[in-house]
Amino acid sequence: MDNITHNDINLFREALDSSNSGIIITDNSLEDNPIIYCNKAFEKITGYTREEIIGHNCRFLQNNDRSQPERGIIKNSVQEGTESRVIIRNYKKNGNLFYNELFVSPVKDQNGITTHFIGVQNDITHLKEIEYELREEKASVDKKVNDRTKELREKEMFLSSIVQTVRESLLVLDNNFEVLSANNHFFKTFKVSSEDTIGKVLYDLGNNQWDIPKLRELLMKILPTNNPVIDFVVEHDFPHIGKKTMILNAHRIEFEGEYKDRILLAIEDATERTEIEKRKDDFLSIASHELKTPLTSIHGLVQLLQRLPDENSNPRYKGLLDKVAAQVDRLNNLITDLLDTSKIQSGYIESHKEKIHLNDLVQSCVDQMTIANKGHHIKLDLYTLDDQTFADELQITQVMNNLLSNAIKYSPNNVEIAVSVSKVSDYLKVSVRDQGLGIAKEDQAKIFQRFYRSGGTQKKFPGMGIGLYISKEIIDNHGGSLWVESEIGKGSVFNFTIPTKSNQ
Repeated sequence: MDNITHNDINLFREALDSSNSGIIITDNSLEDNPIIYCNKAFEKITGYTREEIIGHNCRFLQNNDRSQPERGIIKNSVQEGTESRVIIRNYKKNGNLFYNELFVSPVKDQNGITTHFIGVQNDITHLKEIEYELREEKASVDKKVNDRTKELREKEMFLSSIVQTVRESLLVLDNNFEVLSANNHFFKTFKVSSEDTIGKVLYDLGNNQWDIPKLRELLMKILPTNNPVIDFVVEHDFPHIGKKTMILNAHRIEFEGEYKDRILLAIEDATERTEIEKRKDDFLSIASHELKTPLTSIHGLVQLLQRLPDENSNPRYKGLLDKVAAQVDRLNNLITDLLDTSKIQSGYIESHKEKIHLNDLVQSCVDQMTIANKGHHIKLDLYTLDDQTFADELQITQVMNNLLSNAIKYSPNNVEIAVSVSKVSDYLKVSVRDQGLGIAKEDQAKIFQRFYRSGGTQKKFPGMGIGLYISKEIIDNHGGSLWVESEIGKGSVFNFTIPTKSNQ
């Protein structure tokens, strides 16, 4: 202490004055432990000047609010020479209340005798106000939750009756996948009882027959997110009821109050429908094959008749024969499409890829289509570098012919079709633009579905609605994408991409 200079004392005083917390020092050796020092922050917090503070006991800040239990804590701390922390109501010079967070710490000499106390205080009035507002808000929220819970309970019977009439199995699970409720359709479909289901973990039902790996995969993705799982297909062979194909839809539900983290699991038994679809696909496959054989013979006979000498033939006869040949070709293309559809559904479609020049393929398709459709002009813009790619030439030709045929078919009053080939990053892009009818926004995503035809075109233009479906499957199988941009009355642009050779 003897080494402390006057400059050091000034430095300490400046340091204390720079603090945002109010700091006072009291002398415990004097009667009533008076304040002998206060910093500028203390003056700012209380509104009193240093001259008005020095010599007072700290209790003057409580004004007439003397019944606070915190005053007793401070008194005991002073008497026992110990530290203490309190939040106490104080009053500024102008009489305004403020909440003071006060830390009291003793200063002892070498003999352990308390000579001074240091008090550090912070105005936390704003925190108290926030605390009060939060309490008020909590009370308001609690009331709303109670009101809402009461409302939910009142509607429970009504909702339960609706659930029981749904012709789909419904389960409500908690976050541990325990079954909280199930409807009658579930009990009837899977031949279980309420006693064997409610309160049990889903995976344990029926001697673990519901412990299905794909079902676990589905449910483990539900709780961590708010994203629903839509049309998740699960096949499972149940010991007592046989093989089932189920379409699962799962949603996470959060209720106010006591209901939290529920999963609503809807189970549609699609076994019969799937079997019907399979029989339909099998029929298409068999029928297409059976039709293909006689049609091939008819096609050959028509070609033979066309090559016969026409010395004595009627000119009308040759015209009719050409029409028959055209219709046979059309029928042959339809059956080929049906066979391709059957292969896609069965997963047997294969692409025999080899090195091709896409420019040459597109040029050839456009030339042939131009010959067959004299009423339309096809403008072609090719990519000059002509990058190579590995692709199934017959399949990509099938895609091009389908897009060109559609562009012509749906542009009866507009004669120009624009075709372009360009390079985009490491893909080659083909675009077929028409100025025809256009496609409604709600139909654009559906036109690539099997057998889909929009209401407007179905009546005016013939077709089965499988050409775009096959084209999309072919392009997907090549690692590219097929999409449409269209506006009613302004035409359509069909685009597809396939990787370049370097991206194979």
